[in-house]
Amino acid sequence: MGGSTARVLFVLAAILIQARLLANLFDGMVAVESGKASPQGEIFNEVPDRISDPLIFIGSGFAAGGSPSLGFLCAILAIFVAYLRVFGNSLGARDLFLGPMAKPQRMATLTIACLYSALAPSDWFGALGSISLTGAASLALALIILGTIVTAVRRLGRIAAQVRGSA
Repeated sequence: MGGSTARVLFVLAAILIQARLLANLFDGMVAVESGKASPQGEIFNEVPDRISDPLIFIGSGFAAGGSPSLGFLCAILAIFVAYLRVFGNSLGARDLFLGPMAKPQRMATLTIACLYSALAPSDWFGALGSISLTGAASLALALIILGTIVTAVRRLGRIAAQVRGSA
């Protein structure tokens, strides 16, 4: 694949990541505002997220400048922090969307990496065609991993504090 094709695909990936986030946001807003939010709606909100997030991270790992192992680790951690939120909610804990690397921040980081890969001159560090060993996708995935671990620890702390406070 040529460099210009890869750059176009990175722009397309950035657009699609943001479009997916907007669709998820609008879907929830419409359900709440129209009074049609339901427990069944939660199923249709959560299940696609648990499928699309890993696909996005794994795909990023296989992208130019990516690392498959980092992509898989990001996918696992994204599912884990979502599990913590749902698990915490089942115990009565609330307000578990905290970060620093919640879903919007993870997707913003990937979007920035995609745009950097698409627009940076090839002689810049981590850009397409540069001689560096690590591309923008790998750097973004590594940052997401670190931030997601901090997010998991914070969510666990919040769950423990709220459960302890209600006991």
